[in-house]
Amino acid sequence: MSAAPTTATSPRTTPQLASRRRLPFGRWLREKGWRHAVGVVVSIFAVFPLLYVLSAAFNPSGTLAGSASLFSDLSLDNFAKLFGNEQRPFGRWFVNTLFIGLVTSAASVLLGAMAAYAFSRMRFTGRRVGLLSLLLLQMFPQLLAVVAIFLLLNGIGEVIPALGLGSQLGLIMVYLGGALGVNTYLMYGFFNTVPVSLDEAAKIDGASHAQIFFGIILRLVTPILAVVGLLTFIGISSEFVIASVVLTDPNTQTLAVGLYSFVANQRTEDWGVFASGAVLAALPVMALFLFLQRYIVSGLVAGSVKG
Repeated sequence: MSAAPTTATSPRTTPQLASRRRLPFGRWLREKGWRHAVGVVVSIFAVFPLLYVLSAAFNPSGTLAGSASLFSDLSLDNFAKLFGNEQRPFGRWFVNTLFIGLVTSAASVLLGAMAAYAFSRMRFTGRRVGLLSLLLLQMFPQLLAVVAIFLLLNGIGEVIPALGLGSQLGLIMVYLGGALGVNTYLMYGFFNTVPVSLDEAAKIDGASHAQIFFGIILRLVTPILAVVGLLTFIGISSEFVIASVVLTDPNTQTLAVGLYSFVANQRTEDWGVFASGAVLAALPVMALFLFLQRYIVSGLVAGSVKG
């Protein structure tokens, strides 16, 4: 008689069964539970200001003190005041912000990508010094050059009024002056992850650097382009100091500059209208973030794989 075959227990089943067992509460709290507690606290800390501003936007009192109890009084009066003020054209501010933000973001992405491609694929004298210089220059923000920017645009405006003070095109040029730097360095790391063999194969087929860049490389580095474009748009849409110096006409101002006028004067400040404008100003950023969400994680992580 042959003995009945014995079923061998797979070594993988033991850890799986052990992982399914419930851990004691004290051990679970020490190993995993504290992470959930930290996540809840951080989420409350991040969400509460948003809820407070949203409550103030729907509160008709016009003060932040009336928003102590969240959503106690709901009304659309603040939104009606926001769009009904002819001296403060919120709709035009919204369009101006979209125009300046989108144009600056697109141009910044293009300039940064071309610079990153040159540093990644070409070998020339001063390449390493140029990379370090771009990185070091970002330690000095444009805010330090506000006086110089004002005097420069004032002088340029006498020759070319379209680029002078009060011009949106002039503000875009100022922003593009700082387009390189961190963006180029971030793209440079991502470009290095693209195999050089693709460039070599394209060169054998007779492709130029421009054809390689626009026809091959840009399609492979879409995630980092999306990330840089999103970060640039967020920075431009919330920038206040330089925009307030360059844009003097209310019809050309951005949301950050225009909304400040609602709370600039202590005697006539209206925080309810300001909060309603801030809520609407966040919509383009949220829409762009959701549209580019699939590229964000891969774009931020992949650039650090190879430097």
